[in-house]
Amino acid sequence: MMQTGVCLVTGASGFVGAALVRELRQRGHAVRAVARTDDAEGRFQRGPVLDAEADWTQLVAGVDSIVHTAARVHVMHEAARDPLTEFRKVNVDGTLNLARQAAAAGVRRFVFISSIKVNGEQTAPGRPFRAEDMPAPECPYGMSKLEAEQRLTAMARASGMELVVLRPPLVYGPGVGANFERMLRWVRRGVPLPFGAVDNRRSLVGLDNLVDLIILCMNHPAAANQVFLVSDDEDVSTSVLLRKLCAAVGCRDRLFAVPPALLAHVAAVLGQRAAAARLLGSLQVNVSKTREMLEWTPPCSLDAGLRATARHFLAHQDMARRTEQ
Repeated sequence: MMQTGVCLVTGASGFVGAALVRELRQRGHAVRAVARTDDAEGRFQRGPVLDAEADWTQLVAGVDSIVHTAARVHVMHEAARDPLTEFRKVNVDGTLNLARQAAAAGVRRFVFISSIKVNGEQTAPGRPFRAEDMPAPECPYGMSKLEAEQRLTAMARASGMELVVLRPPLVYGPGVGANFERMLRWVRRGVPLPFGAVDNRRSLVGLDNLVDLIILCMNHPAAANQVFLVSDDEDVSTSVLLRKLCAAVGCRDRLFAVPPALLAHVAAVLGQRAAAARLLGSLQVNVSKTREMLEWTPPCSLDAGLRATARHFLAHQDMARRTEQ
Protein backbone atom coordinates (compact mmCIF):
# COMPACT_ATOMS: atom_id res chain seq x y z
CA MET A 1 0.00 0.00 0.00
CA MET A 2 1.35 3.44 -0.92
CA GLN A 3 2.61 5.44 2.05
CA THR A 4 1.38 9.02 2.13
CA GLY A 5 2.13 12.13 4.23
CA VAL A 6 1.77 13.01 7.88
CA CYS A 7 -0.86 11.15 9.90
CA LEU A 8 -2.40 12.88 12.91
CA VAL A 9 -3.47 10.45 15.65
CA THR A 10 -5.76 11.75 18.41
CA GLY A 11 -5.97 9.94 21.74
CA ALA A 12 -2.29 8.99 21.35
CA SER A 13 -1.88 8.13 25.04
CA GLY A 14 -4.84 5.73 25.05
CA PHE A 15 -4.92 1.96 24.70
CA VAL A 16 -5.56 1.94 20.94
CA GLY A 17 -3.94 5.27 20.12
CA ALA A 18 -0.60 4.45 21.75
CA ALA A 19 -0.37 1.09 19.99
CA LEU A 20 -1.27 2.70 16.67
CA VAL A 21 1.40 5.39 17.02
CA ARG A 22 4.06 2.77 17.86
CA GLU A 23 3.17 0.65 14.85
CA LEU A 24 2.98 3.60 12.46
CA ARG A 25 6.44 4.74 13.48
CA GLN A 26 7.82 1.22 13.18
CA ARG A 27 6.47 1.09 9.63
CA GLY A 28 8.15 4.39 8.78
CA HIS A 29 5.12 6.69 8.75
CA ALA A 30 5.37 10.32 9.71
CA VAL A 31 3.14 10.71 12.77
CA ARG A 32 1.79 13.69 14.68
CA ALA A 33 0.62 12.11 17.93
CA VAL A 34 -1.72 14.19 20.08
CA ALA A 35 -3.09 13.53 23.57
CA ARG A 36 -4.76 15.44 26.40
CA THR A 37 -1.70 15.24 28.64
CA ASP A 38 1.98 16.14 28.36
CA ASP A 39 4.51 13.40 27.76
CA ALA A 40 8.00 13.82 29.24
CA GLU A 41 9.36 11.12 26.92
CA GLY A 42 8.27 12.99 23.80
CA ARG A 43 6.03 10.24 22.38
CA PHE A 44 3.16 12.65 21.81
CA GLN A 45 2.29 16.30 22.17
CA ARG A 46 -0.45 17.94 24.15
CA GLY A 47 -3.56 18.83 22.19
CA PRO A 48 -6.72 20.79 22.92
CA VAL A 49 -9.73 19.55 24.82
CA LEU A 50 -12.02 17.69 22.45
CA ASP A 51 -15.00 20.02 22.30
CA ALA A 52 -16.84 22.32 19.91
CA GLU A 53 -14.52 25.28 20.57
CA ALA A 54 -11.07 23.70 20.31
CA ASP A 55 -8.57 25.20 17.87
CA TRP A 56 -6.91 22.48 15.79
CA THR A 57 -5.55 24.83 13.12
CA GLN A 58 -1.86 24.31 13.75
CA LEU A 59 -2.17 20.59 14.44
CA VAL A 60 -4.03 19.78 11.21
CA ALA A 61 -1.82 21.96 8.98
CA GLY A 62 0.12 19.82 6.53
CA VAL A 63 -1.64 16.60 7.60
CA ASP A 64 -2.63 14.02 4.99
CA SER A 65 -4.80 11.73 7.15
CA ILE A 66 -6.30 11.69 10.63
CA VAL A 67 -7.07 8.68 12.79
CA HIS A 68 -9.47 9.83 15.48
CA THR A 69 -9.31 7.48 18.48
CA ALA A 70 -9.97 10.10 21.18
CA ALA A 71 -13.43 9.90 22.75
CA ARG A 72 -15.45 9.94 25.90
CA VAL A 73 -15.60 6.21 26.32
CA HIS A 74 -18.28 3.90 27.65
CA VAL A 75 -18.53 4.51 31.41
CA MET A 76 -19.36 1.53 33.64
CA HIS A 77 -20.48 3.63 36.62
CA GLU A 78 -21.87 6.80 35.06
CA ALA A 79 -22.06 9.79 37.41
CA ALA A 80 -23.39 12.41 35.00
CA ARG A 81 -27.04 13.39 35.40
CA ASP A 82 -27.48 13.53 31.62
CA PRO A 83 -24.96 11.04 30.15
CA LEU A 84 -26.03 11.52 26.52
CA THR A 85 -25.35 15.25 26.69
CA GLU A 86 -21.88 14.61 28.11
CA PHE A 87 -21.10 12.03 25.43
CA ARG A 88 -22.33 14.38 22.70
CA LYS A 89 -20.06 17.22 23.84
CA VAL A 90 -16.97 15.11 23.14
CA ASN A 91 -17.95 12.36 20.71
CA VAL A 92 -20.18 14.46 18.45
CA ASP A 93 -19.43 18.16 18.85
CA GLY A 94 -15.73 17.72 19.49
CA THR A 95 -15.32 15.25 16.65
CA LEU A 96 -17.18 17.43 14.14
CA ASN A 97 -15.18 20.48 15.16
CA LEU A 98 -11.94 18.60 14.46
CA ALA A 99 -13.25 17.19 11.18
CA ARG A 100 -14.40 20.58 9.89
CA GLN A 101 -11.00 22.12 10.56
CA ALA A 102 -9.33 19.12 8.97
CA ALA A 103 -11.41 19.45 5.81
CA ALA A 104 -10.68 23.17 5.62
CA ALA A 105 -6.95 22.39 5.90
CA GLY A 106 -7.14 19.92 3.01
CA VAL A 107 -6.82 16.68 4.98
CA ARG A 108 -7.40 13.85 2.53
CA ARG A 109 -8.87 11.13 4.77
CA PHE A 110 -10.46 10.93 8.22
CA VAL A 111 -10.55 7.50 9.92
CA PHE A 112 -13.11 7.48 12.72
CA ILE A 113 -12.92 4.80 15.39
CA SER A 114 -16.55 4.23 16.29
CA SER A 115 -18.01 1.23 18.17
CA ILE A 116 -20.03 -1.90 17.55
CA LYS A 117 -22.45 -0.43 20.09
CA VAL A 118 -23.78 1.61 17.16
CA ASN A 119 -25.28 -1.65 15.90
CA GLY A 120 -26.62 -2.72 19.29
CA GLU A 121 -25.78 -4.66 22.43
CA GLN A 122 -26.59 -8.26 21.50
CA THR A 123 -27.13 -10.51 18.51
CA ALA A 124 -29.53 -13.39 18.02
CA PRO A 125 -28.06 -16.87 17.40
CA GLY A 126 -26.71 -17.13 13.86
CA ARG A 127 -27.44 -13.47 13.07
CA PRO A 128 -24.22 -11.48 13.53
CA PHE A 129 -24.14 -7.75 12.97
CA ARG A 130 -23.20 -6.58 9.47
CA ALA A 131 -21.88 -3.22 8.39
CA GLU A 132 -25.05 -2.66 6.33
CA ASP A 133 -27.47 -3.33 9.20
CA MET A 134 -29.75 -0.60 10.47
CA PRO A 135 -28.05 0.90 13.55
CA ALA A 136 -29.80 0.29 16.87
CA PRO A 137 -27.70 1.73 19.72
CA GLU A 138 -29.13 1.27 23.20
CA CYS A 139 -26.73 3.23 25.41
CA PRO A 140 -25.74 6.91 25.40
CA TYR A 141 -22.21 6.06 24.29
CA GLY A 142 -23.45 4.11 21.26
CA MET A 143 -25.98 6.83 20.44
CA SER A 144 -23.26 9.49 20.48
CA LYS A 145 -21.05 7.41 18.18
CA LEU A 146 -23.91 6.95 15.72
CA GLU A 147 -24.67 10.66 15.70
CA ALA A 148 -20.99 11.37 15.06
CA GLU A 149 -20.95 8.91 12.15
CA GLN A 150 -24.03 10.51 10.61
CA ARG A 151 -22.76 14.07 10.91
CA LEU A 152 -19.28 13.11 9.69
CA THR A 153 -20.84 11.43 6.65
CA ALA A 154 -22.80 14.56 5.76
CA MET A 155 -19.75 16.77 6.28
CA ALA A 156 -17.53 14.49 4.19
CA ARG A 157 -20.00 14.58 1.30
CA ALA A 158 -20.09 18.37 1.41
CA SER A 159 -16.33 18.88 1.76
CA GLY A 160 -14.89 16.05 -0.33
CA MET A 161 -12.75 14.74 2.55
CA GLU A 162 -12.79 10.93 2.56
CA LEU A 163 -14.27 9.23 5.63
CA VAL A 164 -13.68 5.70 6.91
CA VAL A 165 -15.66 4.39 9.90
CA LEU A 166 -14.50 1.37 11.91
CA ARG A 167 -16.74 -0.28 14.50
CA PRO A 168 -14.73 -2.59 16.78
CA PRO A 169 -16.21 -4.83 19.48
CA LEU A 170 -14.28 -5.42 22.72
CA VAL A 171 -10.58 -4.75 22.11
CA TYR A 172 -8.03 -6.77 24.08
CA GLY A 173 -4.26 -6.90 24.06
CA PRO A 174 -1.21 -6.12 26.20
CA GLY A 175 -2.17 -3.45 28.71
CA VAL A 176 -5.93 -3.97 28.44
CA GLY A 177 -7.96 -2.81 31.43
CA ALA A 178 -11.60 -2.78 32.55
CA ASN A 179 -13.60 -6.01 32.27
CA PHE A 180 -10.96 -7.97 30.38
CA GLU A 181 -8.31 -7.27 33.00
CA ARG A 182 -10.87 -8.28 35.64
CA MET A 183 -11.25 -11.68 33.94
CA LEU A 184 -7.46 -12.10 33.93
CA ARG A 185 -7.40 -11.39 37.65
CA TRP A 186 -10.16 -13.94 38.24
CA VAL A 187 -8.33 -16.76 36.52
CA ARG A 188 -4.93 -15.77 37.93
CA ARG A 189 -6.30 -15.96 41.47
CA GLY A 190 -7.99 -19.30 40.83
CA VAL A 191 -11.45 -17.95 41.54
CA PRO A 192 -14.11 -20.63 40.89
CA LEU A 193 -16.31 -19.27 38.09
CA PRO A 194 -19.87 -20.47 37.39
CA PHE A 195 -19.75 -20.02 33.60
CA GLY A 196 -18.95 -23.56 32.50
CA ALA A 197 -22.35 -24.03 30.83
CA VAL A 198 -22.43 -20.69 28.99
CA ASP A 199 -22.61 -21.38 25.24
CA ASN A 200 -22.95 -17.88 23.82
CA ARG A 201 -20.80 -16.36 21.04
CA ARG A 202 -18.75 -13.18 21.37
CA SER A 203 -16.62 -11.42 18.77
CA LEU A 204 -13.42 -9.81 20.02
CA VAL A 205 -10.61 -7.97 18.29
CA GLY A 206 -6.97 -8.12 19.29
CA LEU A 207 -5.14 -4.81 19.50
CA ASP A 208 -2.64 -5.85 16.81
CA ASN A 209 -5.45 -6.76 14.42
CA LEU A 210 -7.30 -3.50 14.97
CA VAL A 211 -4.14 -1.43 14.49
CA ASP A 212 -3.30 -3.34 11.31
CA LEU A 213 -6.73 -2.60 9.84
CA ILE A 214 -6.61 1.07 10.86
CA ILE A 215 -3.32 1.51 9.02
CA LEU A 216 -4.72 -0.24 5.97
CA CYS A 217 -7.76 2.05 6.01
CA MET A 218 -5.59 5.16 6.02
CA ASN A 219 -4.72 4.64 2.35
CA HIS A 220 -6.70 1.81 0.76
CA PRO A 221 -8.69 3.22 -2.19
CA ALA A 222 -11.68 0.94 -1.52
CA ALA A 223 -11.98 2.12 2.09
CA ALA A 224 -13.05 5.65 1.19
CA ASN A 225 -16.50 6.57 2.52
CA GLN A 226 -17.20 3.10 3.89
CA VAL A 227 -18.20 1.57 7.23
CA PHE A 228 -16.35 -1.57 8.31
CA LEU A 229 -16.77 -3.99 11.19
CA VAL A 230 -13.65 -5.62 12.60
CA SER A 231 -12.90 -8.68 14.72
CA ASP A 232 -10.46 -11.57 15.01
CA ASP A 233 -13.07 -13.57 13.05
CA GLU A 234 -12.85 -16.30 15.72
CA ASP A 235 -15.97 -16.04 17.86
CA VAL A 236 -15.92 -17.77 21.24
CA SER A 237 -18.23 -18.43 24.17
CA THR A 238 -17.53 -16.92 27.57
CA SER A 239 -16.67 -20.39 28.89
CA VAL A 240 -14.18 -21.06 26.09
CA LEU A 241 -12.64 -17.61 26.47
CA LEU A 242 -12.10 -18.13 30.20
CA ARG A 243 -10.54 -21.54 29.57
CA LYS A 244 -8.21 -20.00 26.99
CA LEU A 245 -7.24 -17.31 29.50
CA CYS A 246 -6.55 -19.98 32.12
CA ALA A 247 -4.20 -21.70 29.69
CA ALA A 248 -2.55 -18.41 28.74
CA VAL A 249 -1.74 -17.46 32.35
CA GLY A 250 -0.80 -21.04 33.27
CA CYS A 251 -3.57 -21.61 35.81
CA ARG A 252 -5.89 -24.55 36.35
CA ASP A 253 -9.38 -24.24 34.86
CA ARG A 254 -11.79 -23.73 37.78
CA LEU A 255 -15.00 -23.26 35.81
CA PHE A 256 -18.12 -25.05 36.98
CA ALA A 257 -21.54 -25.25 35.37
CA VAL A 258 -24.55 -23.24 36.54
CA PRO A 259 -27.55 -22.88 34.20
CA PRO A 260 -27.28 -19.52 32.41
CA ALA A 261 -30.93 -18.75 33.18
CA LEU A 262 -30.19 -19.04 36.89
CA LEU A 263 -27.12 -16.82 36.54
CA ALA A 264 -29.22 -14.21 34.73
CA HIS A 265 -31.87 -14.33 37.46
CA VAL A 266 -29.32 -13.89 40.26
CA ALA A 267 -27.67 -11.02 38.37
CA ALA A 268 -31.03 -9.29 37.97
CA VAL A 269 -31.75 -9.60 41.70
CA LEU A 270 -28.33 -8.07 42.41
CA GLY A 271 -28.88 -5.24 39.93
CA GLN A 272 -26.24 -6.56 37.53
CA ARG A 273 -28.29 -7.16 34.39
CA ALA A 274 -25.84 -5.35 32.11
CA ALA A 275 -22.84 -7.27 33.42
CA ALA A 276 -24.71 -10.56 33.03
CA ALA A 277 -25.69 -9.67 29.46
CA ARG A 278 -22.03 -9.24 28.53
CA LEU A 279 -21.07 -12.58 30.06
CA LEU A 280 -24.12 -14.61 29.03
CA GLY A 281 -25.38 -12.98 25.84
CA SER A 282 -24.02 -13.09 22.31
CA LEU A 283 -22.51 -10.29 20.26
CA GLN A 284 -21.12 -11.40 16.92
CA VAL A 285 -19.93 -9.37 13.95
CA ASN A 286 -19.63 -10.43 10.34
CA VAL A 287 -16.40 -9.09 8.81
CA SER A 288 -16.90 -10.46 5.30
CA LYS A 289 -17.18 -6.95 3.83
CA THR A 290 -13.91 -5.96 5.50
CA ARG A 291 -12.16 -9.08 4.27
CA GLU A 292 -13.44 -8.85 0.70
CA MET A 293 -13.32 -5.11 -0.04
CA LEU A 294 -9.94 -4.55 1.60
CA GLU A 295 -8.47 -8.02 1.02
CA TRP A 296 -7.70 -8.02 4.73
CA THR A 297 -7.01 -11.00 6.97
CA PRO A 298 -6.43 -10.60 10.73
CA PRO A 299 -2.65 -11.08 11.09
CA CYS A 300 -2.86 -12.37 14.68
CA SER A 301 -4.90 -15.34 15.86
CA LEU A 302 -7.09 -15.19 18.96
CA ASP A 303 -4.83 -17.62 20.83
CA ALA A 304 -1.69 -15.65 19.97
CA GLY A 305 -3.37 -12.42 21.03
CA LEU A 306 -4.48 -13.90 24.35
CA ARG A 307 -0.98 -15.23 25.02
CA ALA A 308 0.56 -11.80 24.40
CA THR A 309 -2.06 -10.20 26.64
CA ALA A 310 -1.40 -12.72 29.41
CA ARG A 311 2.38 -12.28 29.19
CA HIS A 312 2.05 -8.52 29.66
CA PHE A 313 -0.43 -8.97 32.51
CA LEU A 314 1.79 -11.48 34.35
CA ALA A 315 4.90 -9.33 33.89
CA HIS A 316 3.17 -6.33 35.42
CA GLN A 317 1.75 -8.44 38.26
CA ASP A 318 5.27 -9.66 39.06
CA MET A 319 6.66 -6.13 38.87
CA ALA A 320 3.95 -4.87 41.24
CA ARG A 321 4.74 -7.61 43.75
CA ARG A 322 8.48 -6.80 43.65
CA THR A 323 7.71 -3.12 44.20
CA GLU A 324 5.59 -3.91 47.26
CA GLN A 325 8.30 -6.06 48.86
